[in-house]
Order: sequence, then structure tokens, then C-alpha cells
Amino acid sequence: MTFIDMLLDAQQLNGSMLCVGLDPEPSRFPAGLKGDANRIYDFCARIVDATADLTIAFKPQIAYFSAHRAEGQLERLMEHIRRVAPHVPIILDAKRGDIGSTAEQYAKEAFERYGADAVTLSPFMGFDSVQPYLKHEGKGAFLLCRTSNPGGDDLQNQRLSSVEGAPLLYEHVARLAQGPWNLNGQLGLVVGATYPAEIERVRAVAPTLPLLIPGVGAQGGDAAATVRAGWRANAPIVVNSSRAILYASGGEDFAQAARAEALRTRELLAASRP
Repeated sequence: MTFIDMLLDAQQLNGSMLCVGLDPEPSRFPAGLKGDANRIYDFCARIVDATADLTIAFKPQIAYFSAHRAEGQLERLMEHIRRVAPHVPIILDAKRGDIGSTAEQYAKEAFERYGADAVTLSPFMGFDSVQPYLKHEGKGAFLLCRTSNPGGDDLQNQRLSSVEGAPLLYEHVARLAQGPWNLNGQLGLVVGATYPAEIERVRAVAPTLPLLIPGVGAQGGDAAATVRAGWRANAPIVVNSSRAILYASGGEDFAQAARAEALRTRELLAASRP
């Protein structure tokens, strides 16, 4: 089963467009776990258990683990997700962007060491930075396209030339991902929820690609506008929320509160579908 197949299956089985981002910050853990980086796995596993039937994907952010020397805990967490939610794909949020043999090692890290189903990549160095990941059959890669941060305008929103009507850089990335770079149907795009008009433009250029859409929840993205702009019946959207779910409560009920917030967000997204 390919990554795209897994996404479509999870979308149907869990009735969901919601991706739960796993960005563990020990300083924000609830009482009993707070400040203890050795409990990252315990915290995240509780979140996974509470939300596994509500999600289209889980998205661990690798920096939140490696910063605390918790790569071993990330490996355990990936195994846990595959055990308790085998139908839910895992997107490793790493935003790698190197080329050649280095990119090959990063691909091994994502797909062989951690067993991720997909990974996020920066396409700034061109197809050379994407191709090594496509050699892993059935795996997926989401290319940064129109990100949710204001500084994205510095590059992504610039025109490729001074000719009137020339495409913006992010539109060009979308065209490459939809077309010549997508050798085996493995690519998707990252488009921020804070720019619903740009989601609509990306969707027009890349009508069949899955979109990973961060920025809903704590970052203030409009969930309803996001779904209206990006949803297509044959091209899943993966709408990520991290902090709003992870830290819905600072008490012992944190897992139950995370489930309640995930359920609320899932239903909001479903109600916004055209």
C-alpha cells in the first residue's frame, strides 16, 4: 500500500482531514510529566492513543525529539503508532533539503530508521534534493510550497521574472510537483492555512496532489476557509493542528482534553467541506 493509498483509507475509515502534529515541549507537559524530557514518549503515546481514531495522519516534528536527545523515544513512538493505528500514516516533519549521498542518508533516516510513510522536504536545491526520496517505493514526500510564516513572502511570493503574468515561485513549485517531478505519484505540497487564497491557487495548479496544511489552531488559520479552498474528492487534504490539541489541558486529563479538541476540529473540518 502506498502512502497515498494510506491517506485515502484513513480519510475514509476515520472520516477525517485532521492531522495531529506531535511537537513535544517538556516545559508545557502536564503536572507529573512537566519538564522531564525522558517522558516525551509517554506524553506523545497518550496523545496518540486518545486520537488514533480521529486522524488522517500523525506528524512528529523531528527537532522536538532530537533537541532533547530523544531520537530513541521517537523510534519507540513510531513503533507505537504503527501498532495501535496501523491504518494511519505517519509524516515525519523534517524539512530536509540536501542533495546526493547526503539526501540518500536522510531518506534512509526517515524511511528505514524511523519507518515514516512520508517526509517533508525543502525543494530549494531543485529536483536533486527530491529524487533520492522517490527511490523508496510507496513512500511520500511533501514539498514546501506556500508556507504559513510571514517570511515566506521573501521568496515564495516572488515572480520568476519581470514579464507580466509570470508565475510566482510557489506556483512554479506546485507545477513541478504536479508534473515532471512526480515520477511515481509520491509527491504532495505544504501550503499554510493562514493563506487560503494561495491554497486555492495551488489547488488549481496541482489538482490531484495531497496537500499538507499546517497553521490551524494555535497559529490562527481559518479551518473552514482552508477546507473550502483545498478539498477535492480525489485529492486528500491533511490539515495539521499541533499545540491546540497537545496542550488542550495542563492537568491529568490532558489526553481526554486532547481528544475533545481533536474531535471538535475534525467535525469543524468535515462541516466545512463543500
